Amino acid sequence: MTLIDGDELMVISGIGEWARRVRELRVQDGWWIYSGNTFQQISEDDPRQAAALKELLGVDPRTIKTHQYALVRTQQDRDAAFRWLQLNSIRKKKISVKDKLLEYFRANVGQPVTGEELRYLANNKREWTRRSRELRTENGWPVMTMQQGRTDLPIGSYVLEEDRQTYEHDRKIPDAVRVEVLERDQFACRVCGWTRDKAHKDDPRRLLELHHIEEHVKGGSNKAPNLLTLCNVHHDDFHAGRLDLTPNLPQ
Repeated sequence: MTLIDGDELMVISGIGEWARRVRELRVQDGWWIYSGNTFQQISEDDPRQAAALKELLGVDPRTIKTHQYALVRTQQDRDAAFRWLQLNSIRKKKISVKDKLLEYFRANVGQPVTGEELRYLANNKREWTRRSRELRTENGWPVMTMQQGRTDLPIGSYVLEEDRQTYEHDRKIPDAVRVEVLERDQFACRVCGWTRDKAHKDDPRRLLELHHIEEHVKGGSNKAPNLLTLCNVHHDDFHAGRLDLTPNLPQ
């Protein structure tokens, strides 16, 4: 999370092809190196991520130059090379940016992907940040970032938590309210106490969802007092008529 100028990289590498070497580090070796372009585009679309980036980088991310770079994760991503092959295949398709993003997310369910990958997938069109957000807020795909309560994710990364759309009435909850409810409920299911750090491959509980206490179709609001946090299993149980949530309602 330290900004480095392209001129510095050129000097330390001693070669004119330093930009290609940076790309190789990203694509072939799996280092999460973000460019100034990516930082700028994330910040323009998401004020919460902009604030987090400003705190981490020490500068307003909207002022970062395009030829500046930063390493955002200290671990190598061993699957990066395979994902970049996927990216190239999807990128060539004659479909919309949103459809490309969704196809890529669905090919990598549960796997965090970088903003650099999504920007490349969108042929560097600036709309990729907005389209990623719309997949969650308008289409109900659980595409999450650090700012939606996934504090385990590196800044500027995205993950499709599950390959299914959320209930239609749960799709219009503002991100700020979503985070407020998760924080109030301590990022745990109100019924069983499940949290993401308890996730296990043999456990059907995969993600946390927000449930309307008073149904949205009956006039229930998208405000925090009318929402509570449930794991996907207990959310499904309620809608199937197998669960009484009365004992678990917030006071």
